[in-house]
Amino acid sequence: MKFQRYFVHCLSVIACLLIFSSGPASSDNSKGSGNKTVMTLSFAGIDYLHRWSKDGQNEFTPQSDKDLATWREMVTINVHQKVNDEDQLAELANRVLSNYQNYGKVLRIDSKPRTGERPAEHLMVAVLSERTLLEVAFARVILTNRVGIVAVYSHRVYGSQAGPEMSNWLKMNGTRVEKALMAWDKVPTAAALQKLPQSR
Repeated sequence: MKFQRYFVHCLSVIACLLIFSSGPASSDNSKGSGNKTVMTLSFAGIDYLHRWSKDGQNEFTPQSDKDLATWREMVTINVHQKVNDEDQLAELANRVLSNYQNYGKVLRIDSKPRTGERPAEHLMVAVLSERTLLEVAFARVILTNRVGIVAVYSHRVYGSQAGPEMSNWLKMNGTRVEKALMAWDKVPTAAALQKLPQSR
């Protein structure tokens, strides 16, 4: 199923949840200190600290998730400078969707049409799997100041028997996280993200 302008679609994959054994307003706080910028995001009542940026990808984790090799919660903001209108945004959403389909199971997709106050936007929820972990990703694809942004909240469960725990987490938190992501009106701009320290 492809995303189109003005197309609204919602897909719930109950079977997938069985296979895997089954917010609130947010803000950002940027402070300049010489040539270094520190950014903290507040999403769904949790503060996320900037950890890593490179080539438009910017990763934030809670204070308790300092090690990027073993994180459990992450907010990732991906900037796509060449995406500048709704048609290009729909193409970007389809690329993200295709990537999720290749590496996991898509649980839900949704598109919200343009209104007088905001352009169209798209949502995908997918469970991605590796040998020792499961990761659920909630991805919102939007235009901010005519630049394409993919804002992703991810939650990981580790271990070879991660299915039941992930299923329970989704039942308890899936709807809450989706609502928080779709209501998030403080997604950092591309200009603010460009000021963050970049990894080599």
